[in-house]
Amino acid sequence: MYEKETEQLQKIIDDSSRIVFFGGAGVSTESNIPDFRSADGIYHQKYKYSPEQVVSHSFFMQHTEAFYEFYREKMMIMDAKPNPAHRKLAELEQAGKLTAVVTQNIDGLHQAAGSRNVYELHGSIHRNYCMDCGRSYSAEYVKNAEGIPRCECGGTIKPDVVLYEEGLDSSTIQGAVRAIAEADTLIIGGTSLVVYPAAGFIDYFRGKHLVVINKSETGRAVRAELTISAPIGEILDRISVR
Repeated sequence: MYEKETEQLQKIIDDSSRIVFFGGAGVSTESNIPDFRSADGIYHQKYKYSPEQVVSHSFFMQHTEAFYEFYREKMMIMDAKPNPAHRKLAELEQAGKLTAVVTQNIDGLHQAAGSRNVYELHGSIHRNYCMDCGRSYSAEYVKNAEGIPRCECGGTIKPDVVLYEEGLDSSTIQGAVRAIAEADTLIIGGTSLVVYPAAGFIDYFRGKHLVVINKSETGRAVRAELTISAPIGEILDRISVR
């Protein structure tokens, strides 16, 4: 399966020198990280809030302990390992073919695989800071804390992840937009393109090849040269870096 599509993708990659990868939850689900949008089953049995409500700024401020209960259980998957998609993208960057990864994921798996130029639009579980004094804390500290994680100064620790009602980091946006605008090939993978403003970033692409690799249809019509409806790890694993 997918031999013809993989062959076409290989030709596109061989023809490219400034590839940017734009990815979402589907890249991480292949490392057994659940998409939190599908996490409502268990959660609704325990609480009366939807996942979207829980990961909002106002909920974090008003119900911090309940936020952390959900966040630790559903969003801090500490034992996840990079999958073939993460590893191949890192390999493409090391070979000088790929200039940047733009991700909506917060798990740090691209960096764990060896990618260096990663724009994390929604932040990272691996960065946490005290809301009072600004001191930094590791994901392990937050994961293992009882109840609400506290700083030595007594302040509340907040993850550096972008919650609903919060804006994206401006320097991350600028870097991601610049990378996409300068790319000769944009590969969109593991995202349904329904989360805005991140999904609008692809409008800055003016390059030669637009590729979509996603198990289901994307939420917005993308005029892609090549569309592959398959798991991204399976497809990228077949690509030779040369």
